[in-house]
Amino acid sequence: MTSPAAPANATEQAPGFVKALTLTDATMLVAGSMIGSGIFIVSADIARATNGTGWLLLAWAVTGIITLLGALAYGELAAMYPRAGGQYVFLRESMGPVMGFLYGWTLFVVIQTGTIAAVGVAFGRFLGVLAPAVSPGLYAWFPSATVNSPGGPIELGLSPQRLVALVVIWVLTWVNLRGVREGKLVQTSLTVIKTVALAALIVLGTTVGRNAGVLQANFHGAAMWGTDALSGAFVVTFGSVLVGSLFSSDAWNNVTFAAAEVHNPARNLPKALLYGTGLVTLLYCLANVAYLHVLPLQGATDAATVAGRGIQFASQDRVATAMMESMFGGVAPALMASAILVSTFGCANGLILAGARVYWAMARDGLFFARAGTLNARSVPAWALVAQSVWTSLLCLTGTYGQLLDYVIFAALVFYALTTIGLFVLRATRPDAERPYRAVGYPVLPALYIVLATTVAIILLVADKTRAQAVSGLVLVLLGVPVYFAWRAAGARTPAPAGT
Repeated sequence: MTSPAAPANATEQAPGFVKALTLTDATMLVAGSMIGSGIFIVSADIARATNGTGWLLLAWAVTGIITLLGALAYGELAAMYPRAGGQYVFLRESMGPVMGFLYGWTLFVVIQTGTIAAVGVAFGRFLGVLAPAVSPGLYAWFPSATVNSPGGPIELGLSPQRLVALVVIWVLTWVNLRGVREGKLVQTSLTVIKTVALAALIVLGTTVGRNAGVLQANFHGAAMWGTDALSGAFVVTFGSVLVGSLFSSDAWNNVTFAAAEVHNPARNLPKALLYGTGLVTLLYCLANVAYLHVLPLQGATDAATVAGRGIQFASQDRVATAMMESMFGGVAPALMASAILVSTFGCANGLILAGARVYWAMARDGLFFARAGTLNARSVPAWALVAQSVWTSLLCLTGTYGQLLDYVIFAALVFYALTTIGLFVLRATRPDAERPYRAVGYPVLPALYIVLATTVAIILLVADKTRAQAVSGLVLVLLGVPVYFAWRAAGARTPAPAGT
């Protein structure tokens, strides 16, 4: 394969894309890419680490505030540069091509592909609830090995769950190869279904499952804030547990990747970012309120015995399943597994659809494989979609997706902060540029977002639990620097791709 030497900023041409995404579709892409399996399981880990119902709710509230502030800031950038590639373009325009490449490099190596792999395997895990044969055990006939890494042992090989993940990835890639209209149909339909399902979970938990004894136990005295609140060690602990809730709320920026396919993007992109993140933030916070109406935080109480377990000790961290089981008994695991299958399938589709547009933009700038900068007869970046799925499949086979996501959390937060700093840079360097939408609360709210994102990143860097992964993520990003210069050098000797 050869790298292209397309002229810088070639993404401005954006030839051939079909504007098929309405405001509703764009909003569903935001929400659907965010809602995966995290909201159904992450609360158990947060509850164990913080040991207080108030801290559990605060963690999700802080996550929602950070996400909403980011969406408000990105709205201005998306309206200024409604082009394929989104955040890659924002960083390129404000910070230069090296920073844009480092983001695109990290996105391809792990952020997007690793998330797709993780969501795919989560689909396999919950399918195993309905079909026990879909197990995590590795096939004996497939080559396997165990490799040590800073994030823990890496199990190389193929299992029934990983095989299911591969099928999901390639089926959804095939759907998106057929065109953006087919991709958006799957995305919008499944997002509506899983949004309704999550809303139903909330209503059932706060009505049918409401237990006065549990409420008394969860919201009385020390149960709210524990005994270690506000100590320096606890602040670090609280910041580190935001990893789960932040990644459960991540991928909201994916709609900017597909900006060239959105109707009236200068108007609809800022709205989609706000509506989508606002909807998911509300649902996530209310879902945790529903959990606390039904399940004790720490374990069984006199008023409620949930198989001897509470939120902290839910089997395999499946908090939503434990909640449904307390209300409906043995059918709950199957009900929740079905809901999560829909949720993860839709999440994977949104990630697959959006990610390929970044690699297309990079290729048009001479920073990715030449063929990734072309569109097929159905006006989608087919080669980029296939390349993304090949690498994602390899991550599934190596089983490194979980560790890789841990590695890149720190780097992802840094990129979010840098992109928002780019908003300030562009206000200063391009004051006369057309801005169909201006960030609400500028400069205070964007600055607050930078402070919050940077603070969490620093906590991840100093916390014992996350330090190794944060440093590894930073190293992974910095490895992109020599790759950038090597690619530029190769591109200077290679003809640019013709056509789209």
